[in-house]
Amino acid sequence: MKQLNRFRFAVVAIAAIWSSCTSVATADDRPNMVVILCDDLGYGDLGIYGHPHIQTANLDKLANEGLRFTNFYSTAPVCSPSRVGLLTGRSPNRAGVYDWIPPSGKAKADAREQVHMKASETTIAHVLKNAGYATCMSGKWHCNAAFNSDKQPQPDDAGFDHWFATQNNAAPSHENPTNYVRNGTTVGKIEGFSCQIAADEAINWTTQHVKGNPDQPFFVYLAFHEPHEPVASPPELVEQYKNVTFDTDQAQYYANVHNVDLAVGKLVKALQKLKVRDNTLIVFTADNGPETHNRYRSANRSWGSTAHLRGMKLHTHDGGFHVAGIFNWPNGIKPGQVTDTVGSALDLLPTACSLAQTPLPANRSLDGISLASLFETGTAAERTKPLVWTYYNGINDARVALRHDQWKVLARLNGGDLPRTENLTPATLAAAKAATLTNFEIYNISTDPGETQNLAGRGIAEETQLVNAIEAGYRDLVNDSPAWPPAD
Repeated sequence: MKQLNRFRFAVVAIAAIWSSCTSVATADDRPNMVVILCDDLGYGDLGIYGHPHIQTANLDKLANEGLRFTNFYSTAPVCSPSRVGLLTGRSPNRAGVYDWIPPSGKAKADAREQVHMKASETTIAHVLKNAGYATCMSGKWHCNAAFNSDKQPQPDDAGFDHWFATQNNAAPSHENPTNYVRNGTTVGKIEGFSCQIAADEAINWTTQHVKGNPDQPFFVYLAFHEPHEPVASPPELVEQYKNVTFDTDQAQYYANVHNVDLAVGKLVKALQKLKVRDNTLIVFTADNGPETHNRYRSANRSWGSTAHLRGMKLHTHDGGFHVAGIFNWPNGIKPGQVTDTVGSALDLLPTACSLAQTPLPANRSLDGISLASLFETGTAAERTKPLVWTYYNGINDARVALRHDQWKVLARLNGGDLPRTENLTPATLAAAKAATLTNFEIYNISTDPGETQNLAGRGIAEETQLVNAIEAGYRDLVNDSPAWPPAD
């Protein structure tokens, strides 16, 4: 152990010497970074995005005093792959995470009990930790089946110095959850509501870190459970919405989003008190679109809104993954900006590398771009390849989607005859590779954001190019997709 510690000290010392001899910024120059992720939040659920009733004053202020995207996308239309994509800057298909991950149990024919974000993946926490940042994760993990087990990698294996998490949802609900784990130790029942609990953990860790290591920048990944079912909200907030909702269930949802906003406001206030707010980049977004009301038995409080967008969670139409995108950094982003630039959670890792002045992970197929130039000049770097999603368990018929510039393209696989699947085994991966893209849909999102007018076959000049692009994008993903062999 002493030899290992001496080795670590030597590595840190060499890194410090190297930094002093290069143009890499000092810790004081590099921003702290906080990524806040909501679960099943609709594009239209915030006041700044047009909701007529839900009060989100703190988030609205972050948007008005920073940069708001009107075309921001999550990396998948469902939770686990979306989180893996955000953390790695890669399509989750490349990581082998194709759908939500159930808790591990008996071996299954589709091998879902094996699914996890592999130790070979490089995350935002990894690259920032290697660049000298302290790292913390608080909230919903949902990147493995065997949670808090040595059978699969855990949040600390993903680069987090400190972690406080649940495998999937807060249980039994957002109120008084009993399933949080802190750095491998089960916590037990905690009084309060999950978003406030997760925010408090992030605040407490940040406070201790800043007071103890004021010159070391930090990265916080705060992943709220809200407003995913089972929804539970403070009664005093629910009461505020009873006059503008159909029933108490809808009021519960509105209050749930309001409670998230209050948690964000508490975090911002804490950063201000610590005097680190001005040089902290805060990113707020969501993992996918809102749940369909009453899609399953306990989804009675799922009253999320996609505003003008078509589709919901689990759809490859924009309602499935077109989400809020708010970036606020007083030292680096001019206030009052609204952009129609296409952005993605895939861009967060490259952006973090740019701001921390550290190299991109080597020998990795990344699917995002750095947004740093957008912050500095108002013009984003050119996106060298389109955004492409493949979701084999989609509710709508199209399993493949592409967004590039103003264009959205969708396609079925084998005319819709390729069976829906929640995971890829060697057999289903072979079928996916052999599948043919058919039934193309093309929409001009700049004039038709609701995807109502299919332009495929109507003679637009870009059709061949767009069809070729989605074909190439799909082949790139499926040929880089690993399979999970079922256990004996």
